[in-house]
Amino acid sequence: MDFTPHTSEDVREMLAELGLSELRQLFADLPEELLEPELNLPAPQSEQEVLVHLRSLAQKNQPAEKAFLGGGPRPHFVPSLVPALAQRGEFLTAYTPYQPEVSQGILQAVFEYQTMIAELTGLDVSNASLYDGAAALAEGVLLALRQTRRMGVVVSQGVHPEYRQVLATYLHAVGAELRTVELDGGLTPPAGFDDTVGAVVLQSPNFLGAIENPSPWVEAAHEAGALVVYVADPLSLALLKPPGEWGADVAVGDGQPLGNPMNFGGPHFGYIAVREKLMRQLPGRLVSQTRDVDGRRGYVLALAAREQHIRRAKAKSNITTNAQLTALMGAMHLAALGPEGLADVAAASVARAHALAEKLAELPGVERMTPEPFFNEFVLRLSRPAAEVRASLAERGWHAAAPVPAEYGENLALFAATERHSEEDLAGLAAAMKEVLS
Repeated sequence: MDFTPHTSEDVREMLAELGLSELRQLFADLPEELLEPELNLPAPQSEQEVLVHLRSLAQKNQPAEKAFLGGGPRPHFVPSLVPALAQRGEFLTAYTPYQPEVSQGILQAVFEYQTMIAELTGLDVSNASLYDGAAALAEGVLLALRQTRRMGVVVSQGVHPEYRQVLATYLHAVGAELRTVELDGGLTPPAGFDDTVGAVVLQSPNFLGAIENPSPWVEAAHEAGALVVYVADPLSLALLKPPGEWGADVAVGDGQPLGNPMNFGGPHFGYIAVREKLMRQLPGRLVSQTRDVDGRRGYVLALAAREQHIRRAKAKSNITTNAQLTALMGAMHLAALGPEGLADVAAASVARAHALAEKLAELPGVERMTPEPFFNEFVLRLSRPAAEVRASLAERGWHAAAPVPAEYGENLALFAATERHSEEDLAGLAAAMKEVLS
């Protein structure tokens, strides 16, 4: 069935207006090999045959216990109740809950998510989530620039380089100036800020895994009238002092460690939380608690300052929605573990990472570069290029040694460990590393 909306007469009229005789002429600037490429496709298959083929491809995936890559999604244990609840129809198929009279369940669940993120970060208000950590950072910085009415941004080199790339793209579009402060010994050195700076960005644990002391940056930023945007792994907040207690104005991050499997890189969700004075600058939407005419508690969408709801010039962001289902999976995960359970998972991850770092640092040609203390990721300098080491490990069934960008140094590789890794897993990776480096 042809779903092309234009009739043959429509096409003829368009070509005549353009002075062309055939549709192909519209694409004359494209290389010939792209216009009608030869497709090497297999013969058609039945549904049963396709399913068998897909299962054979799925069996090639390595188990999560073999994954030690840092700088991205990590293999944390997800309780069975999380996917069981997330696949309920009222969560899985629910659209934006614009009508509160028929959406109380989903609205309450989102409200609970917001409450948990606010408690975890030590800040006052969270929105209903964003797409991922990088988008959350960009929105948090734009929020700070709107509030301070300044166009200068200072970011630590310890912020994930991919996050910084996304941030640079956003800031270029609005004409803001971005300046990066280089790390010193794996940590962010103190810096001073002038009255053009509206946002200061710090990440802890940073990209190299080290736990930062944010106090000097927070104090200097506030003295200059800037707001502090703090990037944090949500799992680390079960053990570490939360951003709000450090004095941060905005906390952002990626929620993948909370109830979301790695999913080959996504989808996950981003979180953002702010102090109450910044609430009306939040992007996306916010679910709030209220009372109906009979005094019963209810939940509604509030402060949805998006282009869909208000004049475009007044919108806080053009981000159109949130990662509702994956964010609720994060809330389910937090509810299932509770504060003590989450702290146990974080502590186990830290212990596994330090045990792995000790094993690998004993190998010839390996030097640990991440300073103490670190959370559950760390960087090693290797005697061979990290990309080669990663490829060789993958051939042996291990996913580890994520190459670190050259801006941080040569032959650096990022590793991570979590509560899912056993002593046997650590020993297996160490043995594979020894073989590869020899």
